[in-house]
Parts: sequence; structure tokens; C-alpha cells
Amino acid sequence: MSAYQNDIKAVTALKEAAGAGWSGISEEAVARMRAQNKFKTHLDIAKYTARIMREDMAAYDADSSQYTQSLGCWHGFIGQQKMISIKKHFGNTNRRYLYLSGWMVAALRSQFGPLPDQSMHEKTVVAGLIEELYTFLRQADARELDLLFRQLDAAKEAGDTAKAADIQEQIDNHETHVVPIIADIDAGFGNEEATYLMAKQMIEAGACCIQIENQVADEKQCGHQDGKVTVPHDDFHAKLRAVRYAFLELGVDDGVIVARTDSQGAGLTKQIATVKTPGDQGDIYNSYLDVEEITVDQMQQGDVVINQNGKLVRPKRLPSGLFQFRRGTGEERCVFDCIEAIKAGADLLWIETEKPHVGQIKAMMDEIRKEVPNAKLVYNNSPSFNWTLNFRQQVFDAWQAEGKDVSAYDRASLMSVEYDETELSAEADRRIQSFQADASREAGIFHHLITLPTYHTAALSTDNLAKRYFGEEGMLGYVQQVQRQEIRQGIACVKHQNMSGSDIGDAHKEYFSGENALKASGKDNTMNQFS
Repeated sequence: MSAYQNDIKAVTALKEAAGAGWSGISEEAVARMRAQNKFKTHLDIAKYTARIMREDMAAYDADSSQYTQSLGCWHGFIGQQKMISIKKHFGNTNRRYLYLSGWMVAALRSQFGPLPDQSMHEKTVVAGLIEELYTFLRQADARELDLLFRQLDAAKEAGDTAKAADIQEQIDNHETHVVPIIADIDAGFGNEEATYLMAKQMIEAGACCIQIENQVADEKQCGHQDGKVTVPHDDFHAKLRAVRYAFLELGVDDGVIVARTDSQGAGLTKQIATVKTPGDQGDIYNSYLDVEEITVDQMQQGDVVINQNGKLVRPKRLPSGLFQFRRGTGEERCVFDCIEAIKAGADLLWIETEKPHVGQIKAMMDEIRKEVPNAKLVYNNSPSFNWTLNFRQQVFDAWQAEGKDVSAYDRASLMSVEYDETELSAEADRRIQSFQADASREAGIFHHLITLPTYHTAALSTDNLAKRYFGEEGMLGYVQQVQRQEIRQGIACVKHQNMSGSDIGDAHKEYFSGENALKASGKDNTMNQFS
């Protein structure tokens, strides 16, 4: 017996026990409301989605073609529409997640207005967005089930038992829009206690996966900008443990932690690591510092000096007080950071690179996997990369190395529209198309995400609408490019009253008031034009 039928049976028993006072309660209406409210709390969501993510990680370990994907969403409605579209086009949500980008939180959700990605936004807005996303996804479930309930009633009224049975099966086996969210906690928003408190809030809002980076919390920069400052491993690992404790305290025992290292592009550290024994984490971290060997009599007032393999060395210190790493050590430090993060309890890794290049990512992952054979990456398919130029240059370099004639192309100008229809452009686009599959097979990438795609799509679509509507096309600019396309492509929100919950409200009014219900979906509802 399905959960739906079980609920009808259970409520029938409750009604009998309660007596005449419950005569106006419909068993089937209660079962429908329960089906539309699968998750009673957002902590239930965190536990549910953590299991999904762990199962997906195991599936990827067995078969690298089973990688996962997500798009960054900055509003609950955007996340909702994404998952509705995925279910419409693919029939299920398998291996498709949501990403919550700290960059978009800073740029779009702060009370201060648009901010750079430097952790200056209000801490609680991150948990607030997680809760908002899941509120909209739960509403998508309720809406879809409401449509099925209406179809079921119509089939029963028409006496079509076969259709009624088919719709009932869809209700009984309904797949939720709720999927894992990989949520960005930046560098932890303070010390390890602040990180723990923030992680708890995010998990209670529904997060099953938290991504944290090894930058200094009060110096945090976007991973694709300059000026990044990393912290020694002891500091970072304390925050990893803080997140784990938050998961365990709340009963999300299989919560997922993504350890992100910005070391490849970070040339600075705020402090020299503590060394307890030669060759330990701190000693290795300090070995990458840009130093000069000195003698005691060369020491100056205020110098910071360390003993390095029996030699007295002075790390290069900037006027800001920050210490500088040796140039060219980024990838080596990145590999070291990743290995140590997994040993400290991280489940997944995130390497922030300066370009999308499978060979470069693979080289680092090969080194990591010598120590941790099943190490897996979350990779940012970033809009900060010029994908077109990068891949055209990669093809140019590959062809040149193969001895192919590339004299028709100017490598520095390959972004030019004059190359759009060339053989080189076609090959570059083919490599972009297969990048995720190639990188998951060759470089251990379990999850591919685009951090802020909906930021860009909102800007692009708004620009196109403004150009047309305020120009010569007038109202046709909206009708032709928006509404007509919604109708042709079956976009759910063309019926925006239904999407906002109007029909769900009507159903509730009918449950509560019966024939006296004043409903919004009558004959004068203009949304009937879209039926």
C-alpha cells in the first residue's frame, strides 16, 4: 500500500476516534496535503540529500561517467524553475544539484547593495538563501502534485479508471524537486567558532554539503581575482572539524565537506606556520616561503626569522605585514593542501585554477591520488574564464605542436568573430562540449558546476527585452520573445498565477469551506487563456 493510501487509512481511524466533530475533515484531502509536504523540516532535507550525494559519490567511484552537475542560483524562484525544467526535459533529477555561490550572495543579496566577493555581506543571508531555495522547491512539489490531483479527480469524474490508476501511480511514485545544494561558506566568516555557528545555521536551513576555502576570513577574495591570502593547515583544518561537528551535532552523519584551496593563485600568507617537528605540515608549509639566508648580525629591528634546515632565513615580508611564497610553487602547494585536507576529514576537493585545462587539472589530481586514490574534485566551470578564447588557443597550440599549418590564425586574436566559422573554432567548441565528460574521466572531477550562470542569463535576457520593448517593437518585443516562446516551449511559469500557488490555495479553500469557498480559478480568470 502506498504512503498516500496509508495516510487515508490513518486519518479515517483518527476521524472515527474523534467523533462527529471531525465529520467535515476529508481523509483524502489530508492525504493530499501530507503528500505535498514530504519534508516536515529543512533538517529532514539535509539528511535526505546527504544520502543522495553519498550514493552519487559511490556511483562515480565505480564509473566516472556518472559525474554530477549544478548551476548557481541566487533566488528561490531561479532554483525552482531550474529543477522544474530539468524534470520536464529529462524526466528525473538524477545527479543534478543546485549550487549556492557566495559571489552571487555578495553581489545580489546583501542589504548593502552589490558587493565584491570578500565576505562583507551579512553572514545569515547565506542560510537564508538555502532556506529560500528549499521553500521554493517544496512549493514546486506541492504545485506538481496539485496538478496531478486535479487530473485524478477529472479522470474519476469521467469514469476513466485506467487513466485514474495511471495518475494515482504517478502520485504514489512522485519524484521531489528537492536535490542537494552545495553551499558556499566562504572562508568561514571568522574563527572556528564562528564557522561552527554559521555551518549549523546552514545545515538547519537544509544544506547537506558545505564548501569552505583556505583563505584568511577577513582577507577573503574571489578565487579568480588577485590578492588571495591563505592560512596554514592547522587553522584551516580546525574549520573543517568545526563544520563536521555541526553536521554530527544535528544528526546529519553523512554530511559532505568540500575543501577548497586557492593556493595555486594565492602568493601570500598571513602567518608563518607553527612547526612542532621537522617535516611536519607547518614545516612543509613554511618551506614554500620566499626567504633569504642571513646571519645573526644581518638581522634588523623587527625582523621575523626562522630556522630552516639549520639555516637562519628571513621570509620576504610585504609592507602589509603579509609573507610571500616563492613564485612557481602554486600547483605544488595546491596538491599538498588537498592531500592534507582529505586527511583532516574533507570529503571532496575544490581546486581553483586560472584556466579550464583538463591536462593541468589531471596533473595535480594524479599527484593527489598517489596518496588518496579515490580523491574527487568539485570543479568550478567559471564564467570568469573566457571559454571561447581559452579553448581556441588550446586547439591552436595542439595543432602547432602536431605540425599542422596554423598560419591562417592569429593566436592572440582568436576571440574575433572572423574565426567563428573556421575549422579551429569547430574543434574548440567540440572540446568545450566534452570538457565535463573528459575532465571527469581523466581528472577525477565528480561534480561540475557553474558558479554564477543565472546572474549572466538574467542580465542577458533583460538586455534583450529592454532593447526590444523600449524600441520600435514595443509590446511585440515582449509577446514575440517572451510569452510566445513560453507557450511554444511549455515553460511552466507562463501560467504565473498557478506558479505562485493560486490553485493550491483554491484546493485548500475547498477543503476548509466546501461549497462556500471563494476560489480564484473561475471562468473569469484570464489564465484560462493558456489552457
